Amino acid sequence: METRHLRLIKAIVEEGSIVRAMTRLHLSQSALSYQLKEAELQLGAPVFYRRNKKLILTPIGKKMYATANHVLKEIDAAEAEIKKMMNGENGTVRISTECYTSYHWLPAVLKKFKDVFPNVDIEIVFEATHRPIEKLLEGELDLAITSNPEQIDKVEFIQLFSDEMLAVVSAQHPWAHKPYVEAADFADVSLIIHSMPLDTVSIFRTQLTPKGIEPKKLIVLPLTEASIELVKANMGVIVMANWALQPYMRDNIRAVRINPEGFFRQQYIARIRAREYPVFFDYFIKFLREEIKINDLTNEVVK
Repeated sequence: METRHLRLIKAIVEEGSIVRAMTRLHLSQSALSYQLKEAELQLGAPVFYRRNKKLILTPIGKKMYATANHVLKEIDAAEAEIKKMMNGENGTVRISTECYTSYHWLPAVLKKFKDVFPNVDIEIVFEATHRPIEKLLEGELDLAITSNPEQIDKVEFIQLFSDEMLAVVSAQHPWAHKPYVEAADFADVSLIIHSMPLDTVSIFRTQLTPKGIEPKKLIVLPLTEASIELVKANMGVIVMANWALQPYMRDNIRAVRINPEGFFRQQYIARIRAREYPVFFDYFIKFLREEIKINDLTNEVVK
């Protein structure tokens, strides 16, 4: 069981209601319910009785609540001591990603990071977006986020997370009610992408180019909001990660799986293998993973 499960149980008991626990933990109702179900599945037994819309601790739940109080007290004390040590760290993290939509998660990550490392600056190098690995090797970046790990001896690729890529279409589009589409279907549509060259675009690199498929029309538009407006007007199709798409889901657009099994993209953090990185780099990666995990819990596949 993870510490987030212990914090969840503790919050529900101490706040006395799901709504107040949601506020305390900054979780949506669906995310809270998911985590509680996950905790009970790992334990193999219920933590709460559900009676008259109230949650009452089971005997196992009482044991877990007592454990949460003890364990979290120790963890919080240790983290407080570590935070004091970290406040003395200073430096800069220069980072870029190969996809503009990946900057969606940055504000939450930066806030959490700055709370722990107030003297470390985060510099987003937007001009390196299209070629982050090249800029990393040239010394213009400290970290690069990419979905295209290359066989480069000098670079270490650390797995971050896997996200599902979905085809986003208008509710009036022929694909709108399909369970899934395949690479060949893209030959008949206007495909919107954020940038060139095509070998940096995941749908081309892994799905279309290897099969010799070209869309009927290619629209290059770097602004996500403008791309979504074109989709809503039934003027094109765009492929986006599920978590990046979530803020734009409205009645007039639909998300369709690519391939029967789905099309998943693995994201990596790239850094120079031989370089010794200060401890705050490891914490930046840790906070990034945590932020994406929260998004994964609250954003299920949109249909």
